[in-house]
Amino acid sequence: MADIGPPLDTLPDLLRDGLDIVFVGINPGLYSAQRGHYFARRTNRFWPALSRSALSEPARRALGVTELLPEHDRRMPEFGIGFTDVVKRPTGNAAELAKSEFAAGVPLLLAKLVAHRPLVACFHGVTGYRPFERIALGVQRDDIALGLQPSTLGSTRIFLIPNPSPANAHFTPVQQAGWYDALAGCLAELRQAPSDHRKL
Repeated sequence: MADIGPPLDTLPDLLRDGLDIVFVGINPGLYSAQRGHYFARRTNRFWPALSRSALSEPARRALGVTELLPEHDRRMPEFGIGFTDVVKRPTGNAAELAKSEFAAGVPLLLAKLVAHRPLVACFHGVTGYRPFERIALGVQRDDIALGLQPSTLGSTRIFLIPNPSPANAHFTPVQQAGWYDALAGCLAELRQAPSDHRKL
């Protein structure tokens, strides 16, 4: 078993009942954990891309800003958006995580999602979603595509988008923003679903 090192401070889960979306990261970066905010590194594309999307309009309008920043993360649950991770131990790179940490983290994440029942659990990247699908949902696929997933978690739908890390050069900032727009469209459709969509 890999040595996972001593426990470190981590980012708190920003969760509550009735959220529209919970963004699920792989794990906090050391920089973000040290600063106490999700996606705190300025080169990360999450906040700029989110700010360019329709998904951010309610928050930007209410906060009176044109661009959301890492410092706004604590306010996001007010606008239906929460945050958590598959693994809570911060690292400099997700590649530093051991398989045993995913095995331990997935059941904890599953319990959080079941308890809070967001409309959508949105995973940032296949690296975090693949072990969740295998361990929590009992599904193992080689061909995982981005977008709305066929598996569900009770009343919670699952959406997969690219990891916004600058290391993920396969997707441009414009494409990243497009995925948040796609998520906004999916959310709008789910909101129009029958009123019992949250029942387990």
